[in-house]
Amino acid sequence: MSPGGTDRRVKLWHLVLCAAIVAVMAAILLAMGRVPICACGTIKLWHGTVASSENSQHLSDWYSPSHFIHGLLFYAGFWWLARRHPMGLRLVGAVLIEAIWELTENTDAVIQRYREATIALDYFGDSVLNSVSDVAFMMVGFAFASRLPVFVSVAVALGLEILTAVLIRDNLTLNVLMLLYPLDAVRAWQGGL
Repeated sequence: MSPGGTDRRVKLWHLVLCAAIVAVMAAILLAMGRVPICACGTIKLWHGTVASSENSQHLSDWYSPSHFIHGLLFYAGFWWLARRHPMGLRLVGAVLIEAIWELTENTDAVIQRYREATIALDYFGDSVLNSVSDVAFMMVGFAFASRLPVFVSVAVALGLEILTAVLIRDNLTLNVLMLLYPLDAVRAWQGGL
């Protein structure tokens, strides 16, 4: 037990519950018509071409850092709102939120919004494999934040946001901005115009 009586361990039943949430998410995504793996028929560890029909179809891509940052943010949020609850329960909560996001992100309405408001013209939803991998990246970010000082998490999040902004002209911040409040100037910059 850590100070304040909070258990910082993640127990096996927490991980089993996380796996069950991910399995239910995957089943729902399949029922929604999402492809299990890339329609190209291959599974890649990394796919680095953003403007491609294979983006968000493989194990990792340029949007994987965004999901890692989700983990950092969820850890901070649960620390602030529920720090007296066991770490394992906070992780389960984070996995549940990420799974709900993956389901929401892959609805026809949100996919259409991405295509209208962002540079993701060829986006047609994540493969189930990519969604499961996105949850795993979030879990790694959550674990990272739980083990290291706050300033390290902040520095890593900022570094990843800057890196992806420079390399692909997109990141978590721009993705949320363009989804909620699209700006023509940002869209032009992202398109390289």
